[in-house]
Amino acid sequence: MKIAIFAGNSEEPFMVIITLQRKKCIGCNYCVELAPSQFQMSKKDGKSVLLHSEEKKGFHTIKSPDESIFDNADKAKEACPVKIISVKRS
Repeated sequence: MKIAIFAGNSEEPFMVIITLQRKKCIGCNYCVELAPSQFQMSKKDGKSVLLHSEEKKGFHTIKSPDESIFDNADKAKEACPVKIISVKRS
């Protein structure tokens, strides 16, 4: 596992931030196929679930210092046909 590096004099580490607008999910399953450690499909409604996320106003978000999750999450973002996944480094 890669852990994020601290930036300059800041005590804040770089973070990987993944956000999902779950209500708009169409259940295509691409995110689960490309980033199974971050996403799974709900058996209840067939929509994607961002694992270990916090929900606020319809946006499900995780913040992680684990840099190794970025690439697969970014692939899931690019593959999402409804463009409801955001992935960034802070």
